[in-house]
Amino acid sequence: MASGSLLTSPAHADTAGEQPRKADRETVAAFARIADDVLSRRTGALVEERAGRGGSGTGAATTRMSGRLKKDEDAALRSLRARKSRLAKLGEAYTKADTRVVVERATITGGTATVEVTAESTLTYKKLRGDEPDTTAFSTRQELKLVGTKDGGWKLTAITSRDDGPVAVAEPSVARVNTVDDGNQYPDGTPASTKYPSSPLPSGKTAGSYDYSAMARYAERYWYSYNPAYRKFNGAGGDCTNFVSQALKAGGWKSVPGSASDYRNWWYDGTKQSTSWVGVNEFAWFTLSNRRAPNLSSVYKLDVGDVLQVDFNKDGSKDHSMLVTYRDNRRGMPYLTYHSTDTYRRSLASVLASYPDARYFAYRT
Repeated sequence: MASGSLLTSPAHADTAGEQPRKADRETVAAFARIADDVLSRRTGALVEERAGRGGSGTGAATTRMSGRLKKDEDAALRSLRARKSRLAKLGEAYTKADTRVVVERATITGGTATVEVTAESTLTYKKLRGDEPDTTAFSTRQELKLVGTKDGGWKLTAITSRDDGPVAVAEPSVARVNTVDDGNQYPDGTPASTKYPSSPLPSGKTAGSYDYSAMARYAERYWYSYNPAYRKFNGAGGDCTNFVSQALKAGGWKSVPGSASDYRNWWYDGTKQSTSWVGVNEFAWFTLSNRRAPNLSSVYKLDVGDVLQVDFNKDGSKDHSMLVTYRDNRRGMPYLTYHSTDTYRRSLASVLASYPDARYFAYRT
């Protein structure tokens, strides 16, 4: 990793009238190293100190940053280390982190650059009780802003997430905008307790007409490589509930035809879909009004094929949907797979540690 000091790039310049140009291969490679340096440092903040680097980004920073961004990143790392402490209290730790960055687009206008990257990260779970999955993985999209320096290098001035969903495992939490209440009454359901039980709670799952293993297999197959048979809703409110609906259908959920705007219906036909298929709140209203998926009293009762939704800022509007694809029965810990931000087997503990003040709704499918 490097700060880009070997690059040949103009320093600050008057950009009036200049057209953006694509960065050359050498500059793109340097931008990738800068992004990797910063994002690896974030994943590394969650790893046990004695675990060694393992791609986790420990050691002194090499990327040059603006003064404001340096303060922001220092605060982000402190936030992530605090999250690591909260995770430890919930019986979770990571032994290794690996982050790989790909530059999707890089343009330069005068002495400034805009760079869009995708980062794929993997964290290795520490085997504390023997039944944890091996890893959790996630993909994030970031936009970097950089300015040229007098010595021909680059200074990072901003890094911003381009994802619709919740913060990734290794991203600091951010404030969310409140949703305006439209004054109507909906079957919103009962929030689930997030209190960590003294002993594992039984899931209560019984054999039925649905194939829960098929739901999990579907989600874990398409968490990163999206199924081309379905449209994507990234950038249009997020793809999380669309993805959950796909997995539930793969496990045997039957369509309920009717008006697309009536939340009591649930379907997808290739060219359009019901609002409940893609909308977080509409999905909840559908499941409760049709008794398709009742609420659970505790998030720790969730089992494979069940759904967790989150109201991040407790404003009465649910923001995100996730599917349980693995359960550590020794600990009673569910692991969630979801889109927007694309994530594989993230523990419930990690979600709670990232959003300790959110309101959660657990559904038995």
